[in-house]
Amino acid sequence: MKTRTLALAVSLALTPNFAASAEEACELVVVTFDEGAEGWVGPAGPGGGTVLEEEGGNPGANLHTVFNDFGITFYNDSNPAFVQDLAVYGQVTIGIDLEVKDISFFGAPTTRPWLVEIRDFQNTPPGYPWVSVWYLFSDVGVSEWTSWEVTITDPSMTELPPGWGGYGAEDPDTFEPILPADRTFSDVLAGADEIVFTTLQPGYFFGFTDFDLRIDNIRIAACFVAPCPADLTGDGQVDGEDLSLLLGEWGICPPSCPGDITGDGQVDGEDLSLLLGEWGPCPG
Repeated sequence: MKTRTLALAVSLALTPNFAASAEEACELVVVTFDEGAEGWVGPAGPGGGTVLEEEGGNPGANLHTVFNDFGITFYNDSNPAFVQDLAVYGQVTIGIDLEVKDISFFGAPTTRPWLVEIRDFQNTPPGYPWVSVWYLFSDVGVSEWTSWEVTITDPSMTELPPGWGGYGAEDPDTFEPILPADRTFSDVLAGADEIVFTTLQPGYFFGFTDFDLRIDNIRIAACFVAPCPADLTGDGQVDGEDLSLLLGEWGICPPSCPGDITGDGQVDGEDLSLLLGEWGPCPG
């Protein structure tokens, strides 16, 4: 199979942001599409379709979608690497490569949100198809191959981490989507029935849009023991090399960077404090 299940420390050359302090702590699964879709399904219907192509990916095989609709969604509800209890891990990273040839609205180039959403279909509130938590990577337009990823540093959290939103209820004052009162961030991760990458941001509505894009290298890194977050180089210790990398990325991440240890979208004093607090060999 082309799906790769690797000790995470071995995979650093492929995905540098997926750092781990102990080889046995983490697993990385990458779907490259060279052996099929492996559970991933793209848009299909009157608006166009999704085709698994052998060339044009990053590199090689990929899913190529040409579609006209309000938005597009790629989902997986069958691959156990993605559809499982994610709350049992110490850390989870989810990523995807995206190339956009066209996003246009009535012929005019435009942008649309690009996000990952984790959906739970159990015990849904009336009027809602699922309960979910979601993370907005960025608005995207025409672009070359770009890697997007997000790390959940503590899947046992009850509150939404910075940058994450919820769906399944509505704020009575702002009318924005939120999690139902009886559901937490970790609840949704524990009941993950489907993972999607989509342009349909909860709470927003778009008109019919033309899409021409490709996705590749969908990956998930799950760590049973939380790695040493400040070990940015993945060599098992926090030292001057990690400090140099962090200082070299100081400021706002475009859109993500290893030095953003806290995952708040920027490298700042909080990240530096965490790094200095973990100075030395990583445990485990």
